Amino acid sequence: MIIARDYEYMCSKSGQEIIKKDIKDLKLNKIVVAACSPHMHEHTFRACCASEGLKCVEIANIREQCSWVHTARKEATEKAKALVRSAVFRVALLEPLSASKRAVVPRALVLGGGIAGITASLELANMGFHVYLVEKSTSIGGHMAQLDKTFPTLDCSACILTPKMSEIEHNENIELFTNAEVEHVEGSVGDFTARIRVRSRFVSATKCRGCISECAEHCPVEVESEFDVGKGKRKAIFIAFPQAVPLVATIDPRKCIGCRLCELACEFEAVDFYEKDKVFDVNVGAIIVATGFKLFDARKEPKYGYGKFKEVLTALEFERLSNASGPTGGKIIVNGREPKRVVFISCVGSRRRSDLIALVYAACI
Repeated sequence: MIIARDYEYMCSKSGQEIIKKDIKDLKLNKIVVAACSPHMHEHTFRACCASEGLKCVEIANIREQCSWVHTARKEATEKAKALVRSAVFRVALLEPLSASKRAVVPRALVLGGGIAGITASLELANMGFHVYLVEKSTSIGGHMAQLDKTFPTLDCSACILTPKMSEIEHNENIELFTNAEVEHVEGSVGDFTARIRVRSRFVSATKCRGCISECAEHCPVEVESEFDVGKGKRKAIFIAFPQAVPLVATIDPRKCIGCRLCELACEFEAVDFYEKDKVFDVNVGAIIVATGFKLFDARKEPKYGYGKFKEVLTALEFERLSNASGPTGGKIIVNGREPKRVVFISCVGSRRRSDLIALVYAACI
């Protein structure tokens, strides 16, 4: 270390002049500024140093995340010393970067077909960019498709979502991959190559008419529906929900017993048990990750009785039962009866340090 300065308002014009003078006079090549949050003035200090040709700048936040949050002076001082020490060690390893220009591939990859991924895809497509939308489920829609009404206006969830899903399907700038996942990504900002694996549905997307009643009617296998979070049933050949996009049936290889009755029942000859997975390599300039959330497993909080008592539900299970398109036609039936009183316990699991996945709700009936 060559020089250390203590100045009350380093971000001021006079403070910046001190930095510039030291860079020039002492031939400094790296700077650590211990002050406020980088969000406030990192750009100020970087611009100040850049004006003298210095690019390696490290910010140690000793205000918002240190002196402002610790009531004990000793704690704050020790933390400030540790932050500054860390910043000094870090800046010693920094190498200056040079600005460069390069062509950006005018295509985007969006991971996740929920409302966030749908919105991002439509906005990009409507600006003229080609979009690859990848969804691991058999249909886009995400958790919003499972909801009855949306906050804060209590508008019908499907009424908002379904037109957007249809627009995704018919937008010529959007290439949709469902029942698919990204296996590998390589490249750098502006030029990525991603490998997409589309798992076989064992049903031809071009031949299937979405008339699931015929083939599902002959399927002898009945399992819990993931879309109805276990509160409804589906067959081994299924369409997740009536407004699914694409409206194409899927055979679940984990549940299918190989009786092939669905193949015999399909008059369009859409069932194809020999269909293989397809792999695509796409070149994109940007990747948007909109993979949504996972529900907290309420069994981890046994004091609420979830999993032990049928009367205890998660909020999403409650949504499916209260939804007119749900397994009970909008009637909340628990243990064979309609409850007279409902208690909601909010934020279950959100305070657990070991399970900071999402803000989750459990509903007790």
